[in-house]
Amino acid sequence: MRFLTAGESHGPELTTIIDGLPAGIPLSVEDINIELKRRQGGYGRGGRMLIETDTVEVTSGLRHGKTLGSPLTLVVKNDDFKNWATVMGIEPVSDREKKKRRLSKPRPGHADLVGGIKYEHDDLRNVLERSSARETTMRVAVGAVCKKLLSELAINIAGHVLEIGGVRGEIPETMTVAEIKERAEASAVRCVDPQIEETMKEKIDATRKEGNTIGGVVEVVVGGVPVGLGSHTQWDTKLDGKIAQAIVSINAFKGVEFGVGFEAARLPGSEVMDEILWSEVDGYTRKTNHLGGFEGGMTNGMPIVVRGVMKPIPTLYKPLMSVDIDTKEPYKASVERSDSSAVPAACVVAEAMVAIEVAKAVLDKFSADSFKQVKKSVDNYREYTRAF
Repeated sequence: MRFLTAGESHGPELTTIIDGLPAGIPLSVEDINIELKRRQGGYGRGGRMLIETDTVEVTSGLRHGKTLGSPLTLVVKNDDFKNWATVMGIEPVSDREKKKRRLSKPRPGHADLVGGIKYEHDDLRNVLERSSARETTMRVAVGAVCKKLLSELAINIAGHVLEIGGVRGEIPETMTVAEIKERAEASAVRCVDPQIEETMKEKIDATRKEGNTIGGVVEVVVGGVPVGLGSHTQWDTKLDGKIAQAIVSINAFKGVEFGVGFEAARLPGSEVMDEILWSEVDGYTRKTNHLGGFEGGMTNGMPIVVRGVMKPIPTLYKPLMSVDIDTKEPYKASVERSDSSAVPAACVVAEAMVAIEVAKAVLDKFSADSFKQVKKSVDNYREYTRAF
């Protein structure tokens, strides 16, 4: 399975084409719209969420509620494009029109300046429009399709916010994926610790008043994962490596860890490795899950536990100093619409990216043209692993 996304932040629409899906996956527009709505929510979001109401249009690859096996095309219209039709139009315009919303003052922490240098743009808006986190809309749409596929195979995903701006919640080790999902959905900041939720909101409010932004840490947990997704045989076939790349590819994400993560550097091996158990009912399991569901780049049957670190959003309402690319003089950076914290929304994007990589791994291992064949293969394989 593979996909590409296209579209600019203030362009007419965002598009993705997913290729390689088997035929017969149950799927509806509502399955995708639910996830798009989740991405647009969360405490700390800015004004754009009042303008756009993302809904998907499926233009190919789906008929009568099931995938066809042909490319699946998804489109999300940008409602705000009517206000940007001249600025973002495809036809040539006059020099005067070109100056409208032109960006010459790059924002620290954004792709503006580097992209302008790389692609020789004298208007940094040409970089801003694609590097915007608006692009993650389509990744969430793809993730929704992958979540549906995985749920049909009894593989379920939940994400939650562990930390915002230094305020950290706690999650019980015994909490199931279903419980994480239920609690996170009930929280405006997607935090499963109700005692910490209000403190997180207060931190976001204080940051907004200061004209500043804050980041945080999100965690994604995947339950019901079969043993042996990914491979140890080559560096680029390790599934944890693919998930790590997918997480860090999300706008503003700067770090990733699995299980106990970086804490493993401070612990002895006896407190990091997961002892192996066996029972007639479950087959092989682990006593703990310190390694986050992976051994040798392959899933070991325990839940996948992955965390991503999101930096504060670079666009500040009290902008930092920059340099005007026209005059080379110091200048306060340009300001676009921004959120004081997008960590709860980014958690939804992280769920999507993990779902995409797990779905790819499933379809790599259980390749088939029909989803019925995929499901049968997965069921047979689970029986095999239990009896091994």
